[in-house]
Amino acid sequence: MAKTSQLHCSFCGRNRDEVKILIAGQDGHICENCVEHAQEIIAQELSAKQENNTSANFKLNVRRPAEIKKFLDEYVIGQDDAKKVLSVAVYNHYKRVNSKAQQDEVEIEKSNIIMVGETGTGKTLLAKTIARLLNVPFAIVDATVFTEAGYVGEDVESMLTRLLQNCNYDVTAAERGIVYVDELDKIARKGDNPSITRDVSGEGVQQGLLKMLEGTEVLVPPQGGRKHPEQKMIKVDTKNILFICGGAFDGIDKVIARRVNTNAIGFSVNKEEQEHQRKNLLQFINATDLKSFGLIPELLGRLPVITHLNPLDAETLRNILTEPRNSLIKQFTRLFELEGIELIMDNEVLDFMVKKALEYKLGARGLRSICESILTDAMFELPGTDTKQLHITLDYAEQMFSKSKISALKVA
Repeated sequence: MAKTSQLHCSFCGRNRDEVKILIAGQDGHICENCVEHAQEIIAQELSAKQENNTSANFKLNVRRPAEIKKFLDEYVIGQDDAKKVLSVAVYNHYKRVNSKAQQDEVEIEKSNIIMVGETGTGKTLLAKTIARLLNVPFAIVDATVFTEAGYVGEDVESMLTRLLQNCNYDVTAAERGIVYVDELDKIARKGDNPSITRDVSGEGVQQGLLKMLEGTEVLVPPQGGRKHPEQKMIKVDTKNILFICGGAFDGIDKVIARRVNTNAIGFSVNKEEQEHQRKNLLQFINATDLKSFGLIPELLGRLPVITHLNPLDAETLRNILTEPRNSLIKQFTRLFELEGIELIMDNEVLDFMVKKALEYKLGARGLRSICESILTDAMFELPGTDTKQLHITLDYAEQMFSKSKISALKVA
């Protein structure tokens, strides 16, 4: 008994009767208090190391506007105006972030971006490519799932949850990330006339976005949504987060046409140029048109940079098939290479795919659907056979396409 009473903790020196538990080791003992302290120290050290590693993974790689555009050219065909506007806006934004760290006298305000363009013209691809170049956390969110606070759906704060998840909950990295808000046109105000009923997924969501776009401290649910009401909120400052919004804004060309009188009369009128302008009215878009479409003026004030994406013509679609670093033909060629099969596709087949994509107005996304419809049978039958080469001719392409369901679409 005398020997037991002399036992003490080798770390804090407390005797056996002063502690609840004394754990024996090879040459010493440790009490439960010291175990708890050691656990706290380990957690802090591991958290610090993880934060340093995450911050190192997202070390900002700012490039000049010309370099940003050159990088975008490797992945996105055409859309030079949108690329220039995006390159300058992103470069100025991260210059602003760096100047904040240097405490300049002149405070530069944030310039969020709104992109307007038909479906399949490359809005999402442009935003993803820029984020890859800058090496910053990036999240794509869909505006259609958001509702006004208190209603079934997602709160606008949950878009920052995606950003946090993409950078392993490193708040410092997330606070200089990029959020791409897709389908912004779907939260347009449903009508100009104010009514008793709430516009739950329209104007209500726009109101919720205001402070976040401008820059404020937001309490973000780390697991998203309202499914875990007991979760501890994470505070995120949005003043250095760049928001890029995109949408098709279907029907806005009619709004622009009413403002821009394209029916000029006279002998000196250039009919070709007038026809070109009529086909691409988006080039004349401004904040007034977006306000007429249903975006509230307060939101447009926080999205000062407006750019448009041109509709894709035959030449652009043809280049999209073959030129980019990750072009569709290169992707399918690689898929067949993995099976030891060489894919050869005639130029007439590429022209056929472009023609069908223009007919069905599916944009660049439609090209993949058409490629899949032509190559599906070959990808099903050839793996495991002795075939070393697959030559796609125009007759074969037309035959395979006519069998597919996509050919049943009505031409608009």
